[in-house]
Amino acid sequence: MLNKSLIEDVLTAALSTGGDFSEIFVEDRFTNNMMLQSGKIETSLAGRDFGVGIRVFKGLQSVYAYTTDFSKEGLIKAAKNAAQAINGDHIIQLSPFVKETAVNVHPIELLPQEIAKTRKAAVMKKAFDTAKNYHSSISQVTVRYMDEEQNVLIANSEGKFIEDKRVRSRMAIQAIASRGNQMEMGFYGPGAHQGFEFMENLNLDHYAKEAARIAVTMLDADPCPSGKFPVIIDNEFGGVIFHEACGHGLEAAAVAKNNSVFANRIGERVAPEIVTYIDDGTLTNEWGSINIDDEGEKARKNVLIENGILKGYLIDKFNSRRMGMESTGSGRRESFRFAPTSRMTNTFIAPGKSTPEEIISNTEHGIYTKYMGGGQVNPATGDYNFAVMEAYEVKNGKLGRPLKGATLIGNGAKTLQLVDMVGNNLGHGAGMCGASSGSIPVNVGQPMIRVSEITVGGTKGE
Repeated sequence: MLNKSLIEDVLTAALSTGGDFSEIFVEDRFTNNMMLQSGKIETSLAGRDFGVGIRVFKGLQSVYAYTTDFSKEGLIKAAKNAAQAINGDHIIQLSPFVKETAVNVHPIELLPQEIAKTRKAAVMKKAFDTAKNYHSSISQVTVRYMDEEQNVLIANSEGKFIEDKRVRSRMAIQAIASRGNQMEMGFYGPGAHQGFEFMENLNLDHYAKEAARIAVTMLDADPCPSGKFPVIIDNEFGGVIFHEACGHGLEAAAVAKNNSVFANRIGERVAPEIVTYIDDGTLTNEWGSINIDDEGEKARKNVLIENGILKGYLIDKFNSRRMGMESTGSGRRESFRFAPTSRMTNTFIAPGKSTPEEIISNTEHGIYTKYMGGGQVNPATGDYNFAVMEAYEVKNGKLGRPLKGATLIGNGAKTLQLVDMVGNNLGHGAGMCGASSGSIPVNVGQPMIRVSEITVGGTKGE
């Protein structure tokens, strides 16, 4: 992507004012985005993005610059611009490069760039037809397709020199059911760190029908009661609550500044013994998986909470300096336009021993949330509120009427402590996570869990 001698010159220029570490991130990305609506392709966009990010450290000072000018003059200029913010009195020498190969643990069979758009459109059309024909009340279906190939080179003044290819594919299916003036929406968006083979092997029938079924079911749902109830949260994307309300609080970006309820608490009990919380970037072909992070560190499995005890944090290279702790391979960024920081990959609550049937039958009265919607959280406090896309009443240990308009309101650290049953049906859901280093692909996951009490905001009181 760039030759070693040029990279050496850029890293040296970045250290010219006394920095103690410099890094270069070179990115060449190909993307395809298509949208199908009303049975035909409405938009089809393909692009290529090339750029270089340059970072310099001096103690606990970090400076970042990026450029799309990859001439030698352009790169040296960007490096020196970054260096101008550093004022040191000792010029260090680069360590010799040790070239590494990022071992690809996520097999790619069909590179999306080599697949004709007609082949991609055919898969989208199949998903569209399946959802549209599910029920007469389905009035609109939108299918979005995305694939990308991201090639990166990461080198730094400590001698790291490594390249990596990341390939991802995702399909999002949205169905709207209508009756008179009433409209309800269902959604499913599977994705993987995989090539076009993901699309060809995807159970389109399942995902398209589920998106449509949610929308149709919610047409006949009753308004959700409000109050404090035991809440059963199903697997897969149900894990978004703990991603937002706990996962972000375990990232070094918050912990290092004491902006997290989990700061300085390693070794303390923060959850019941049945809760183990993991971030694992090595899961084969999962949407949030990586070979290496965006600082060149190998992906790994990080056990954050083990049997209720806080064991560690997600740490990037810069915050490892602040905290006096090693990087955990958690430095991620959207693109060369962002400096990396500590981010999640695939975060999930580990499976427990209860079956979903046992969890439901042991709940006398409560709310069962099958699919979560969007939400928001205050990362400093962990206070959250999340919309529920599909919910049901639980009565006398059985699922009852469908409910709409439910919102879960609470505090992540407190909710974590109130988990009293953990299922054995671990599942993962694909999503995008936005933070200071941009929007990145992540998985959220969990088995079915029960929380003994959550405040439920509904459309009527009880």
